[in-house]
Amino acid sequence: MIELSCLCGQIRVEMGKRPDFIHECNCTLCSKTGARWGYFDPSDVRVDGRTKGYSRSDKDDPSAEIRFCATCGSTTHFVLTDGAVAKFGNTMMGVNMALADERDLAGIELRFPDGRAWDGAGEFGYVREARVIGEAAIVQ
Repeated sequence: MIELSCLCGQIRVEMGKRPDFIHECNCTLCSKTGARWGYFDPSDVRVDGRTKGYSRSDKDDPSAEIRFCATCGSTTHFVLTDGAVAKFGNTMMGVNMALADERDLAGIELRFPDGRAWDGAGEFGYVREARVIGEAAIVQ
């Protein structure tokens, strides 16, 4: 089990398992919210505390609603919007793994998708090679 919280501790998030991998996306939304997303089935996540939500206004049909603490502003997780749930089902939510103790994430692959260049269709590229959390970086 992994437990994390926002900065002030009013929002607590618990996952029954570790994510298979974590994304540190460079798109505007992810970079400005300071998120490193681990993906889970909603049934594997428990959120305690009241969060506020934000969906992008620059997209006709945003797929995610970012949730954050109304007191300290920490981004805690995202849920799929009603439009995305209608298309795909309630099959995924993201948890901001930047709030977790990095020791709890040792051995998980950290990937760097190029969200800024992604047009929303198909697979996206990556800005650099993945690394495994907890392994020393190799300096060249």
